[in-house]
Amino acid sequence: MSEILILGAGMVGVGTALALQARGHAVTLLDRRPPGQETSFGNAGVIQAEAMEPYAMPRDPATLLRYALGRSNDVSLSWRDLPRFARPLLTYFRASAGRSHAEISRHYARMIARVRDDHRPLIEASGAGALIRESGLGELYRSEGRLERAVPEARRKADTYGLQLRVVSGEVLQTEDPAIKGPVAGALIWDDSWSCIDPGALVTAYAELFRKSGGTILNGNADSLQPAQTGWRVQSDTGEVVAEHTVIALGPWSADFVKRFGYSVPMLLKRGYHTHLHPLVQPTRPYLDAEHGYVLAPMRAGLRLTSGAELVAQHRPQRPFQLDQATRAIRTLIPDIADGNGTIWHGHRPCLPGMLPRVGKAARHRGLWFNFGHGHQGFTLGPTTGHLLAQMLDDA
Repeated sequence: MSEILILGAGMVGVGTALALQARGHAVTLLDRRPPGQETSFGNAGVIQAEAMEPYAMPRDPATLLRYALGRSNDVSLSWRDLPRFARPLLTYFRASAGRSHAEISRHYARMIARVRDDHRPLIEASGAGALIRESGLGELYRSEGRLERAVPEARRKADTYGLQLRVVSGEVLQTEDPAIKGPVAGALIWDDSWSCIDPGALVTAYAELFRKSGGTILNGNADSLQPAQTGWRVQSDTGEVVAEHTVIALGPWSADFVKRFGYSVPMLLKRGYHTHLHPLVQPTRPYLDAEHGYVLAPMRAGLRLTSGAELVAQHRPQRPFQLDQATRAIRTLIPDIADGNGTIWHGHRPCLPGMLPRVGKAARHRGLWFNFGHGHQGFTLGPTTGHLLAQMLDDA
């Protein structure tokens, strides 16, 4: 048994804590805020069992030009921050080429294939079943042409990975989901995926399971981490914590954090926003509005609109124009929708340009481990990469 410190109490950190605890290790989880209150709080709440291939960067000039000119709601670029993103963007562009992306997807798909099996026992043991919906994920298409172009690629993925895919017309969709009233050509329904009506609450439930099973959760500042004679030490609100091993699971703060120990990890930060609106009837599942670049997801707090990606530094103020456009677009789908309280949240998706999370031992420091860079899929992959890291640590 080892004493292990995990920095970061999002889905990845909590999933890692539970995996190590299940192997008999004494684990302490430390964060500046309670579990599930940062990036894991603000996502669309989808456990994406259909996401067998990571999001590639478009390579066709027309799409890249729309991004550069600000004519797409999928991606917005802060030009003043472009120099800091130039290196990871170039690497991301190269990694998105056909053969390279296919090889990355081969490894990525093995992780995604097990996410439901890794979440399910935690959902059951934590008593969080009421938070989960197994009604799938939909991709909405407003135009027949866009739908027709999307279907062959969707069928390829479904056939390649054994996924459950349904292609439904607009009429069938509106019968199946009465909340969708506006004109749509149809949708792709990925029935393997699950959703959560309160992502932060699910992380909290997992963290409470960890605590009840003997784990320790502390508030503290990760910046105080220092090598110690017997491993690593950090200051918590209740005093110093010393552990043989430390796992860095700080999400979008991870790359800057590990610089202090001499590690250069290029990271592309994709900011996302959300707000809540209130329809008379909630949709039965989350949907990606493929032509307007946002996800609508039924939540306990209302209907959550989650924006596309904004490439901008973490310290910049909010510019929620992507969310504004999404709000206008959703009113054509669900006309009887009421405004929320105006609260806008934002956070950053920690994307590595190679599209695979960094999971494993640090090269030059004994007892230092990395588990970060999950991009859009930290909520999906947290328990899975937690198991992978726990296996690596035991095998070391």
